[in-house]
Amino acid sequence: MRTLKILILLISVAIPTFAAWFHYHVNADIQLPSTPYKFSIAQGSSLKNISQQLTDAKILSNPWSFILLSRYKGLQSSIRAGDYSLTGNISQVALLDYLVKGDAQQYEIKFIEGWTFPQLRKILYEHPAIQNDTIGLSDEEILQLIGAEETSAEGLFFPDTYYFVKNSSDINILQRAYRTMQNHLQTAWSARMESLPLETPYEALTLASIIEKETGLESDRTEIAGVFINRLRIGMRLQTDPTVIYGLGDQFDGNLRKKHLQTDQAFNTYTRAGLPPTPIAMPGLSSIQAALNPAETKAIYFVAKGNGESQFSTNLDDHNRAVNKYQRQQK
Repeated sequence: MRTLKILILLISVAIPTFAAWFHYHVNADIQLPSTPYKFSIAQGSSLKNISQQLTDAKILSNPWSFILLSRYKGLQSSIRAGDYSLTGNISQVALLDYLVKGDAQQYEIKFIEGWTFPQLRKILYEHPAIQNDTIGLSDEEILQLIGAEETSAEGLFFPDTYYFVKNSSDINILQRAYRTMQNHLQTAWSARMESLPLETPYEALTLASIIEKETGLESDRTEIAGVFINRLRIGMRLQTDPTVIYGLGDQFDGNLRKKHLQTDQAFNTYTRAGLPPTPIAMPGLSSIQAALNPAETKAIYFVAKGNGESQFSTNLDDHNRAVNKYQRQQK
């Protein structure tokens, strides 16, 4: 009887664990051996033969997950013979839909570094080939649908180009972007510099979003990250304009005023110490890596030169001179 109870317990744990892993696996992007990747499915091919063909071609990592997915969706006999061309990475779910529709054209959507979640939702709604299943849903409801544990959607989706077939759900695309961001974030977190003043991957994501908005020149990215890390280490306020602008929301008219910097709100890093409560935009991979592997610098100030570059300073006097040179004189 004890053995039976243990067996039942193991099964009750294993089934939901496998279901969660399988759901993630079939929605994750497939890394194609080359792009565009062209292949043909012969008339009369069985599901087993098709799955093995795709596995031999290095499109799938194994044949059984695609077989299980096809049978789960009741599409094991619906894949059409013909010539196919994949122009970018695609999930197994999208690939199955593509093969079922036969000659369906692939579409793409681009999420850009520095976009906010409202900007991302807008571009999804405007795409004519996407089925908008999230219209009318709150951000929190969307997060629940894609299986995210976070309470704010900002910054959670990886900026990249996503390929899909016509009438794919925006929920599926968001889920892929979310999973991609989690994968990149966890990989970068595992390779982070020691002794950073960041306690969680989410804090790293928040800092990365600030770095994304502050960086005008790629070569300055790790140096800007180093400045913010130095400030966090000594308890100095970040004092970064993009967080204030984000907190203002629709109130921001394009002109950041002194009163905005002095008025306290959750994202005002001039009045509050530490990181803001959430990311302020979608950071790209280079910003995530910079946040977790910043340049070793003594600088605690920087100012934009007006040409995309930044001037870094280790003390306030030098910083004030740089501000006079590069900003006040321009005004």
